[in-house]
Amino acid sequence: AGCRLPAAHNVCSLLARRTHGFYARDAGVAYRKNLGLLRKLMCQESTKFKNVWTTHSASPIAYERGRIYLDNYQCCISSIAQEPRILYQKAKCTKSEKIEDALLLECPLGGTLPSPSDYKSSLIVLTVRNWLLRLSADSGEILQKVYLTSSSCKFRYLSWDTPHEIMVIKSAQNKLPAAAQEAGVEESVLFYLAVFQVLPLSFIGMLEINKKIFGNSVTDVAVSNGILIVMYSMGLVRLYNFQAIMEEFMEQPFDLGDEFNWNDQVGVVGKYPFGLPCNIKITDTPPVLFEASSLANAFQIGGYPWHYIITPNKKKHNGVFHICSLKDNALAKNGIQEMKCCSLEPDWIYFHPDMSGRIIHVGPSLIKILKLKEVKNNTDQMEIAEDFTIVANRENCVNNAVTITASGRVVKKRFNLLDDDPEQETFKIVDYEDELDLLSTVAVTQIGADGRAHLDFHCNEHGILLKSIPLLESWDVTYSHEVYFDKDLVLHIEQKPNRRFSCYVYQMVCDTAKDGECSSPERTERVFCTKGGRIFEY
Repeated sequence: AGCRLPAAHNVCSLLARRTHGFYARDAGVAYRKNLGLLRKLMCQESTKFKNVWTTHSASPIAYERGRIYLDNYQCCISSIAQEPRILYQKAKCTKSEKIEDALLLECPLGGTLPSPSDYKSSLIVLTVRNWLLRLSADSGEILQKVYLTSSSCKFRYLSWDTPHEIMVIKSAQNKLPAAAQEAGVEESVLFYLAVFQVLPLSFIGMLEINKKIFGNSVTDVAVSNGILIVMYSMGLVRLYNFQAIMEEFMEQPFDLGDEFNWNDQVGVVGKYPFGLPCNIKITDTPPVLFEASSLANAFQIGGYPWHYIITPNKKKHNGVFHICSLKDNALAKNGIQEMKCCSLEPDWIYFHPDMSGRIIHVGPSLIKILKLKEVKNNTDQMEIAEDFTIVANRENCVNNAVTITASGRVVKKRFNLLDDDPEQETFKIVDYEDELDLLSTVAVTQIGADGRAHLDFHCNEHGILLKSIPLLESWDVTYSHEVYFDKDLVLHIEQKPNRRFSCYVYQMVCDTAKDGECSSPERTERVFCTKGGRIFEY
């Protein structure tokens, strides 16, 4: 028999032990052990990442949890298999069926769902004609259809209020036709928001963001974690309780499929041509929970206790970040963070996604991981302290303002290199892999037309470099790039001029051979074509 742990004395202790995986029969324990083994395998010296296949496209390429989407989500490729495998491919869609945005929906743990299809991953997509579709992630089959509205409102954006629970659909900013504007007609509605609960997909309500309620200078809105965020042209950001707004101003609840008589219209909720009723009417300005002024409306909340990050609302302060307490707006000790770098691209800062309350500040050659801690002898104030740093490899970089030639002549440079000069190694991407608890960075050096990038894995707790993976394809710093690190997979999506897209997939290979000999059969290059003529190499 194995070693028996001492019995827990109370329920709280028992739950705490379960969350830390002390009981071998608990769900998730084996999975956590497997992820620990995968991390060790991935970071050992003999493990390599090989470019297993590549594709090129004339339309945007998207990636979601092991699936690569092409041709406006009409073609889905599994990136999990050793060889590229088409999960499904639909006929080319018309312009009226074009997909504007998409969200991957995965079944929550626990709970009973009404349909067997609800337990499998699905893709929620929004079309240009205001249709909301739920598709099977494995076959592309349409599982549900909801018509949003037949009005001039154009819904464009999908986002999570609460991930995999509450979804918000936002319209493009409502603008009158030119003829109506010339005639002096005024439009007070700026945006529409439609709110849904998912799995099962059900309608909660739809509301207007009206300038008569929120003001004339509103430029954008967002919903996150039960908070309505309203942004203004002068840099002001205001927060409202979104849940309270829905409860207070809900005129009448409706379910999908209900027959209704609304504003002299008779129809079925979610069916064409009626769509959804605007059943949340905000008639009075709701109380403001919090407001702050920040350059370009840049505003973030996080940390423990709660803090927020802003940039003072003047152009001269661009690149200066203030970290303040949400409780009393007090600036934290050492709360002004500035890289003081001279670069074309600005540095950026955000709260660490690992829920540790730390802060990541990224500059061209330096990544700072910051933490909040109590000021000594003053528990009411917090200070910003450095947890660790990651520094770009610029050992071979020489940028002397004055040089002396072999003949002894003194030559002075008329200008200095920028901190993000392409010829110096520069950080371009920083990400976090939550399942393996690894911090990943992409650093790039470009000499002439040839740019070289490498993806590094760092210990999330201490910042120690554990693994470096060279990306074989050339990296042009003037192009747009996305890099995804998903367990044993690395995926690089590149957007070139004239809407040319490329996707490079790397997979982990454990190579135990010595002296550079490959222990597995050499990779043979093969090519196959999809119905649309797309070429894949692997």
